[in-house]
Parts: sequence; structure tokens; C-alpha cells
Amino acid sequence: MSDAHDQAHDAPHEGPIKTPKQLVAWVLASFIVPIAIIIMLTRYVDFGNKDAAGTEALAAEAVAARIQPIGAVEIKAAGGGVLKTGEQVFQAQCAACHSAGLAGAPKVADAAAWGPRIKTGYEALLTSALKGKGAMGAQGGGDFSDVEVGRAVVYMANQGGAKFDEPQAPAAAASAAQ
Repeated sequence: MSDAHDQAHDAPHEGPIKTPKQLVAWVLASFIVPIAIIIMLTRYVDFGNKDAAGTEALAAEAVAARIQPIGAVEIKAAGGGVLKTGEQVFQAQCAACHSAGLAGAPKVADAAAWGPRIKTGYEALLTSALKGKGAMGAQGGGDFSDVEVGRAVVYMANQGGAKFDEPQAPAAAASAAQ
């Protein structure tokens, strides 16, 4: 048994290097490759200014986007502003449906369509305009004061043959009564 062991031990050893040229190449590569890797790593680590994670959150645009107002509060003084005329409110809100007669809306200046409505009186027309009727939403979907909506109702009704007086602002009505 020891004889078989000695024969395997005496066999010639062979490695990857067979010639002196290969030995020189391996020695040079063993020095040059690690040095090249070290140089590349230092270049990578020291390559310009790199921002840390989360620093883009401190950019001026990002801060401005985060602190912009979500909404705005608009305070309207009662009777303090200039009221729109009936024609202005009509053009801004009512004309879309009442000019073309969409969704059963009576056309402006159509006396036949406005006649039965005018007979119900201004208050009934104003209530329909303020609260909505049929396909028309409250105030026709607009954002006007009740006096402005009343002026638009008078404008449309008068175009259809009524003789309603245009409503006045509450402050003007109070001073006129005195």
C-alpha cells in the first residue's frame, strides 16, 4: 500500500505556466491588474460631487412645489362689489342653454315659450333659477349673487315679453326706501 502511494507522489507536477514568457506575463499581471483595479475604484469614489440620497428634495423647485398654496380664500363683501348686469350674467352662464333651447330651456326672446312662465311671476322664475329646475342646476351652475341671478331672470323674461323691473342691490334698495 505504501508502494502505490509513493508512485502517485512521484508523478511530475504540472501547472498553468509552461514557459519563462508565461511566468513573466503572470508576474506582471499579478502586479498590474490589482493596481489598475485600485485606480479605477479611487476614480469611481472620487468622481465629482455626488449628492446623497434624498438631497434632491432640498432643490429649490422641489421646495417650491411642496409649499405652494393648496387653495385660496376669496371673501366677497355683501353688496360691496359691483354687481353684474342681467345681460352679463346671461352671457356668462345662461346663454349656453337658453340661446339654443337645450334640455327644454326656453329660448331668449321666444314669447310663446316665456309667456306661461312670465304668468307665474318674477318670484316663481327667480326661485326656479336659484334652486334649479329640470336639467338646470341651482343658479344654472354659476357662482353669482342672488341679485345678479335675479337680474339675469329679468333680462331673459323681458326679452320674452315681460315688463319686470331689474332688482337692485340690497344697499341701494335700502337707501331708496329712505
